[in-house]
Amino acid sequence: MAVVGMIIVLGFLVVAAFAPQLSPRDPMKFSLANKLKPPSATFPLGTDELGRDLLSRILHGTRVSLLMAVVSVAIGLVIGTPVGALSAFYGGTADLLTQRLVDILMAFPGILLAIVVVAVLGPGLWNAMLAVGISFVPTYVRVVRGAVLEIRTREYVEAARAVGTGNLTIIRRHVMPNCLAPIIVLSTLQMASAILWASGLGYLGLGAQPPTPEWGTMLGRAQEYVRVAWHYATFPGVAIALAVLGFNLVGDGLRDALDPRLRGRL
Repeated sequence: MAVVGMIIVLGFLVVAAFAPQLSPRDPMKFSLANKLKPPSATFPLGTDELGRDLLSRILHGTRVSLLMAVVSVAIGLVIGTPVGALSAFYGGTADLLTQRLVDILMAFPGILLAIVVVAVLGPGLWNAMLAVGISFVPTYVRVVRGAVLEIRTREYVEAARAVGTGNLTIIRRHVMPNCLAPIIVLSTLQMASAILWASGLGYLGLGAQPPTPEWGTMLGRAQEYVRVAWHYATFPGVAIALAVLGFNLVGDGLRDALDPRLRGRL
């Protein structure tokens, strides 16, 4: 199943890289004479309410959705990883205060927290990325903190302390490299969540704004035409489902491969 997920993810990456070459038409060009056309030889996936080619818009939407996912995960990773590592390594009052703040953030469902952030900053592509990234920070803090709490008691860390190595050097050379496995797995799974949440924000009108070809925004526009144009909502929804499925399968495969306990059981 991990191989299947990898094939799906690689397929989306290829589409994102070569969207202009793969698109049969300009995703922004509209023709009211062809609005809401069903799938045909001329328009393989049909058209939207402005007569734009749905296949071309979905192909270009792959770029937007993957960009949003990568940037959102990067924000959560860059902020959450050092906070979690320093909090666990030093402990004390700083760790206590950090974890209580994380508890407060995790009391909100992630998508709700993202909606609140976008509501404050205003709708838009980059604000949606920032909102989703901020909602990922508590998860990274918790995962990295748990890994560091275990690693900081290992013999090689104590040996580094014994020879006078500084704390920051120990964290950089000995602790963080051994946290890579859970971070990689979490980041892969968070890619799926980022695509889903970014699409949800687009569906609500809080993410990428028209005419940007983004899957969630397309779904939001399509809801008015579900009864007369089934294809309009179906194909962007299928794209979201496949992307989320692919990253989840890859994440599960990486977890099984990088976790020695699971590997031993197999």
